[in-house]
Amino acid sequence: LRGRRGIATPGQRATYEVLHTAGLAAEPLRAGLNPTNAAKAARHLRTLVGAEGLALIDTDELLALDGRGAHHGEQLRAAAQKVVASERSTVLAESELGCDRLDCPVRGAVVAPLAGAEGRIVGALVAVTDGVPAPGLVQATLETAHWAGSQLALAELDSSRERLARAEVRALRAQISPHFIYNALTAIGSFVRTDPERARELILEFAEFTRYSFRAHGEFTTLAEELRSIDRYLTIERARFGDRLQVRLQIAPEVLPVTLPFLCLQPLVENAVRHGLSRKPGTGMVSIEARDAGAECHITVEDDGVGMDPGTLTAGIAELAGATGDPGDDSGQHVGLSNVDERLRSVFGNGFGLVVETDLGSGTKVSMRVPKFHPGVRASS
Repeated sequence: LRGRRGIATPGQRATYEVLHTAGLAAEPLRAGLNPTNAAKAARHLRTLVGAEGLALIDTDELLALDGRGAHHGEQLRAAAQKVVASERSTVLAESELGCDRLDCPVRGAVVAPLAGAEGRIVGALVAVTDGVPAPGLVQATLETAHWAGSQLALAELDSSRERLARAEVRALRAQISPHFIYNALTAIGSFVRTDPERARELILEFAEFTRYSFRAHGEFTTLAEELRSIDRYLTIERARFGDRLQVRLQIAPEVLPVTLPFLCLQPLVENAVRHGLSRKPGTGMVSIEARDAGAECHITVEDDGVGMDPGTLTAGIAELAGATGDPGDDSGQHVGLSNVDERLRSVFGNGFGLVVETDLGSGTKVSMRVPKFHPGVRASS
């Protein structure tokens, strides 16, 4: 046993078996409470409890039952509904199960509530026994139900986080300024007669830019894909500004495959052009740099535009985080920065938010760090 698993004593082996079984039950529970996931989890939960049968029941129906007690499904469901309503566990005696089968081995059950996120009762766990429910079975059922409820709460949290991420992406999409669309089409229109081929190319660039920005799938993208969309955006803006808009790129080839949240870099470039350079007389420069930093990719977007007052920026982000903002004023810039900052922290951890360096008349530099691992796996911070 030591050579195979490195477990030397019966106690260590028991600990391993419990943790291993809990891990097997956790995976389907973390996917949410439905018949498919409940069926996958019930077998492992029955092992943890040590019961002859185990059922998972939501607020309305019996989702899964592993082991004995299938013909008591309706009684168990009715008992679970009472537990959900009262939010208190109960022990069922043989008489309460009301079975008229002479060969029925079931003699009792323990019904414990399942508390999801914020303590909301989402169902019940029922342990079925061949004898009178002993105190040990009662305690094991209560503890397992408490643990299973914590997994369901995490499932709700994951789902809420995904919905929030999708909502934040929608908010960023909503910030694609009507003024940008109008100005882009006006710029394209100005070339229709004088340079039809360039007008055609700009229309294609505009179409690809909008298709990427409004794509319906995926919360993540690669740095290469985000940069391609940014290049299309800048091509359209250069058609408007001409030589006034200069662009400098320094991208390390090895970081192009790095995964990052969808639309987390593009808004920073749009802010640099729209808020920093469009108000600056003469020529302006936008610099985009992405460099390899070992386990991380370091990305900066910098402009030499009009800049912002740091105090106003901080107050604006604090006040407008999560708002939609008016794309025609500075609030849109604050919301865009806040949105990207929150998404980076949500995905990678609190140590991976935006760093903004700016002052009036001194331009703006926005930096981010992106760890090189699969999205959704938080880094230690």
